[in-house]
Amino acid sequence: MRVAFGSDDNYSIARFIVEELRKRGFEVILVGSALTGKPYPWPRVGLEVAELVASGRADTGIVMCYTGTGVSIAANKVPGVRAALCTDAKNARGARLWNDANVLALSARLLSEELAKEILDAWFETREIDPSERENIEELKRIDERLRCPEAR
Repeated sequence: MRVAFGSDDNYSIARFIVEELRKRGFEVILVGSALTGKPYPWPRVGLEVAELVASGRADTGIVMCYTGTGVSIAANKVPGVRAALCTDAKNARGARLWNDANVLALSARLLSEELAKEILDAWFETREIDPSERENIEELKRIDERLRCPEAR
């Protein structure tokens, strides 16, 4: 599985997550400051990771900034992306199960290594959506299409 990971700063928790993803056998595509040490604007982090996911060059994405809010907002500007800011494993599981989220947004400020592992476990272990939410997820896809093609409104 290819995971696009982006961070606006070289946080120690970002470095930990990249190594954790590699330990789990994922191919990691780095965006932004993760492991480079060079500051990278959070809007670009969110956008670039989201574009990798939307284009299929990555199977899923993880974005990080200090609060996680900015990168999630930026990522959600890309049609086809459903980024979810998750602060615990239950949020991550629910985002995948009920929203078919494909980009995980994280707060560098709030995460410990233990919590990061729990969130990653929930994110990657939840592979199927809740069938009762299928129509809502399809509605999101229709909204994306209308926004991509304004003449279709």
